[in-house]
Amino acid sequence: MLLGPDETSAGEWHEPGWDDFVASVLAAAGTPAGRPLLIAVDGRGGSGKTTFAEQLSRRIPGSAIVHTDDVAWWHSRFDWSDLMAGGILEPLRAGAAVRLRPPAWERRGRDGRIEVPAGCRAVLVEGVGASRRDLAHLFDVAIWVRSDYVEAERLGLLRDLGLKGVDPETAKREWDEWMVEENPFLSADRPWERAGFVVAGTGVGTPGTVLTSKRP
Repeated sequence: MLLGPDETSAGEWHEPGWDDFVASVLAAAGTPAGRPLLIAVDGRGGSGKTTFAEQLSRRIPGSAIVHTDDVAWWHSRFDWSDLMAGGILEPLRAGAAVRLRPPAWERRGRDGRIEVPAGCRAVLVEGVGASRRDLAHLFDVAIWVRSDYVEAERLGLLRDLGLKGVDPETAKREWDEWMVEENPFLSADRPWERAGFVVAGTGVGTPGTVLTSKRP
């Protein structure tokens, strides 16, 4: 497996099974009163974060998912901490519902808003930089989804081709433009070092299983 720039190994892989893994995550997150557990699911582009977050959410009844891409949409690739903190994490920590309509949604006419009802058991925030250093204190536990750097790009390009309907040349150009910002951001922030759990994503292990290489 080829790790991304500056990323370091977390050690030997273990396969605890989903039930044991979920129990470990919930135990690590603790039992905050009057609000949901806040779980960050972080990883590189194409690492399988969204799929992993969906799998984990299905196993935590009463949970919800927030995608950093929705908060960052037409705002900034990585300069969105203020929107995430003020519009998502701080209301959740206060036990309130979330009804965020980011400024770019208004400017560009995107319908709807980001909504999370009050009373959720857990909220998973998924995306590149979800567990970033300046937001880490607002989460109860962080998960880093480790991926093979080359395979993540291959699958990420296939995903973008399907979602955006662009030609391969455009997809590769847009991917490279994203990586020009993603790689130095992650190299400086090093979220894998703060993660309570490092799990297998794209190009690592067998799809549908959970592998962990770090335990709290």
